[in-house]
Amino acid sequence: MLGAMLLCVYAVILIPFTPSISHIRKANIDQPSVVISADGKRLATFKPMNREWVRLNQISSHVINALLATEDHRFYQHYGVDLWRLATGLGRLFIGDLEGGSTLTQQLARNLYPREVGRKRTITRKIKETITAIKIEYAYTKKEILETYINTMPFLYNAFGIEMAARTYFDKSAQKLNVLESATLIAMLKGTSYYNPVLNPERALRRRNVVLSQMVKRGVLSQAEFARLHARPIRLDFERQLEAVGPSPHLAAHIRRWLIDWADRNNRDIYSDGLIVHTTIDSRLQAVANHAVNRQMEALQAVADVEWGLSSERLLSSSPNAYVDQRWRVQPFSYFWKTKPGLIDAFIRESAAYRSAVDAGAAPEAALAQWRNNREFMAKLRAEKTRLQAGFVAIDPATGQVKAWVGSRDFNTDQFDHVAQARRQPGSTFKPFVYGAALEQGMSPDKRFIDRAVEISLPDGSVWRPADLAPPSGRSMTVREGLIYSKNTITAQVMQEIGPRKTAELARRMGVNQSRLDEVPSLALGTSPVTPLEMVAAYSTLAAGGKYRQPIFITRVTDKQGHVLAEFKTENQPVMSDKTVENLINMLRDAVDQGTGKAIRAQFDLRADVAGKTGTTQKNTDGWFILMHPQLVAGSWVGFNDSRVTMRSNYWGQGGHNAVLLVGDFYRAALDMELIDGGARFPYERPGDSILEPYLDAVKEWLFGPVLDWLFGDKSKPPPYRDLERELPRSEDTKGERDRLGGNARAAKAGKTTREGAAAGTLKAEARAARARAAGKGSIA
Repeated sequence: MLGAMLLCVYAVILIPFTPSISHIRKANIDQPSVVISADGKRLATFKPMNREWVRLNQISSHVINALLATEDHRFYQHYGVDLWRLATGLGRLFIGDLEGGSTLTQQLARNLYPREVGRKRTITRKIKETITAIKIEYAYTKKEILETYINTMPFLYNAFGIEMAARTYFDKSAQKLNVLESATLIAMLKGTSYYNPVLNPERALRRRNVVLSQMVKRGVLSQAEFARLHARPIRLDFERQLEAVGPSPHLAAHIRRWLIDWADRNNRDIYSDGLIVHTTIDSRLQAVANHAVNRQMEALQAVADVEWGLSSERLLSSSPNAYVDQRWRVQPFSYFWKTKPGLIDAFIRESAAYRSAVDAGAAPEAALAQWRNNREFMAKLRAEKTRLQAGFVAIDPATGQVKAWVGSRDFNTDQFDHVAQARRQPGSTFKPFVYGAALEQGMSPDKRFIDRAVEISLPDGSVWRPADLAPPSGRSMTVREGLIYSKNTITAQVMQEIGPRKTAELARRMGVNQSRLDEVPSLALGTSPVTPLEMVAAYSTLAAGGKYRQPIFITRVTDKQGHVLAEFKTENQPVMSDKTVENLINMLRDAVDQGTGKAIRAQFDLRADVAGKTGTTQKNTDGWFILMHPQLVAGSWVGFNDSRVTMRSNYWGQGGHNAVLLVGDFYRAALDMELIDGGARFPYERPGDSILEPYLDAVKEWLFGPVLDWLFGDKSKPPPYRDLERELPRSEDTKGERDRLGGNARAAKAGKTTREGAAAGTLKAEARAARARAAGKGSIA
C-alpha cells in the first residue's frame, strides 16, 4: 500500500517533465543527422522518415485487424492506459523483466517524444510514457491516434509508416495488402531487425503465424482461414524506395547502418538529434572517382553489348570507344540470349514473379511460359542481368582513411555495395600474398623455377593442375618474374613450398580479414571470394611499409553545437619485414612497367611512381586492378552481378583491360588536379636505379651464363611477356577450350606482333628515361 502511494506521488512529480497538451498538439520537428566530407562538403542527410501519410480508409482492414489483435485489442475501451496490462508490465519491471505491456497510445508517446519520455527501460520511463499517453488521448480522437501510429511505425530500410512498408516489401499500396502480407508487416513491430523478412525469413514466418493466431483469438480471422494460410511461405517483392542520393550514396548507406547501431548504444537518435558525422572522404577525389567509374563503365558496357550482340568472336578493337560507335548497329546481348536458352529459363524461375505465380496455383511450366511471353518482364530481366557493374575504393595508406567509395554505377538501380558487400574471387590480385609469404620465409626473389606443367595432389585424392592460357614454355623463371608476368605455374610452385596457411595468415594480417580464406593450394590463384575494400586495405598495408591500419571512414561524431561525442582513430600494426616490402613493391612496380598492368602507363600516360597488379578470374567473370601510389591506393572490380553472365572476349575480360580503365582515369585526373603529388616516391630504391647495374649484369652473365646455358639451354632466359593471362586453375578437361581461346587470341593478334614489340620496347625506354630523370631531379614527373 505504501509502495503504491509513493509511486503515485512520484508520478505527480514527473508530470511537469512530460510534454504539455499544447506541445502535443503541435507537430514534432526532428533534426536529421548530416554526413560531411573531410573538406566540409555535405555527403548525405539522414531524414527522419521516408513516408507517405495515408488515411485509415486507404489502409487494408487486414492491417488494422492484425495490429489491434496483436498489439492492443482493448484499444477502444481504454483512455491511453490499459490498467491490467500496466499492472502486469510494472510487475515485470520490479522482477527485472524490462518488457512492459504498453498500449498503442503509450508506444506512440514513446515514438513521438523520445527526449521527454526517455529511451532507457526504467520505471521512470514507463510512468512518463503513461502520463504522455493520457495527454495524447485527451488531445486526439481514437481515429487520429490510430492513424498517426500506423503512419509513423518504422519498418527498416528507412521506410516509415504502413504505405512505405507496403511498397518496400510487397510493391503495392497499403490498401491492397492481403491478410498474409498484413500479418507479416505487423509481425515486424515486435522487433524490426530480428523479424526482418528479407534477412530472417524463418523468424518472420514464425512471428507472422503468431499474429494470425492472435487474429483468430480476437475473432477477426476464422480457424478455417488460419488452417489454410499458416503453412504458406512469405513471398516478398522487395524494393527499397528511392531517396535523394549524394555523391557517395553507398558509403552513406554503410554509415547509416553503423550510426544506427552506435546511436542505439549511446542513447542517441540519428533522425532527430541533429548529429554531425565527419567522414574521411575527400569530396574532390570522390567526384573524380564518380566520373571515372561512370565514363569508363559506359564504354565497357558498350563493349559487352556489342561483343555479345555479334555472332563473331573477333576482337573489333583495343579501344572501348570503337564499341561505343558500333553500339547502335547491334541488338545488345542478342547472341548471348540466342545461345543460352536454358539460362533464360533459369533466370525466370529465380524471379519473384515466377515464384508468386506458382504459389498462386499455376503449374511450373505454365508460369514459365507466361513470363517468358511477357515482353515488359523479359526486357527488365534481360537489362538487369546484362548490366555491367563496378566497385571502386581509394585509401590513404598513411592513415587508413577511405578517400573515395563508389559502390555501383548507379545507386538508384543497384543499392548493392560492390565495395564492402560483394565478395568475388580476386584472381591474380591475390598473388602478392603468396610471394610476400615466400619472401617472409626467406625465399629469394631471384630463386628459379621451371615454367612447367604442375600437378598437386589434394587430401581428397584429386589432383590440382593449375595452368596459364599459354602452354608451359619450359623455361627457367625467377620468383620476381613469376609475379611480374603473373605466371600461374610459377605461383603454384611457390605456394607448394610455403603452404596455403602461411599465405592466408599474411593476407589476413595485411587486411583481408573479413572474408573466409580456404587454406588450399588454389588459394594462390585467388579462388576465395573477398571484397574490394579488403583487397585495397591489404595493398595499403604494403604501400605503408608493411604496417596495417584498419580502414576508417569516420573521424568523429559531434552534436549540432559541435561538441565531440566520439572520435575514431586507427593504430598501425607492423605485419611484414621491411625487406619483404621493398622486394614486393619493386616486383609490383615492374608488373606495371612491363607486366600485366602496363596498359595504365600507355593509355593514361602515368609517370608517377606506382606499383600494382591485375586480376582476372576464369571465363572472364571478374576483372580487378589495384594500384599503389605513395599517397593513395585505389582499386576497382568490374563484372556482372550474376556470375553466369561474363565478358565475352579474352581481351576485354581481363582486369588489365577493363578494371584498369577506371583506376587509370581516376589517377590521371587526381594527378592533373594535384590532389596527389606526382613526384612522391616509395622509400625503396629500384634495382634498376643503380648506375652499377649494367656492369653487375655483365659480370653475372659472364660468371653464371655458361652454367645456366649448360643446365637449361635457351630455357634459362625469361619468357616474352604474354598479354593474355588466366588466373584460376584449369583441369585437363578444359584443354579444348583453352586451345580454342588461344587460337582466338592468336587470330586477334595477327599482324600486331611487330607493333606490340615496338610498344613494349618504347615503354621500357620510357621507364629507363624516367629513372634517369629521377636520379637527376629526385622525383618522377
